[in-house]
Amino acid sequence: MADMETVKFVSQLKKYRDVLPKQTIKTLKGQALSGDLEGARKGIRKVIRRRIGRCERAQ
Repeated sequence: MADMETVKFVSQLKKYRDVLPKQTIKTLKGQALSGDLEGARKGIRKVIRRRIGRCERAQ
């Protein structure tokens, strides 16, 4: 059974639904549920940072 931190992380992924591709969200959710919560957190930071970088370069 997932602990509270994992449940909280998975529920927070929902706010990125319209920002991130569906497969990315599924990957991060799978990582968290398999026990690699730190890896999932690192992954979401990396993806968000890349997205922000692309937006700034486009302007």
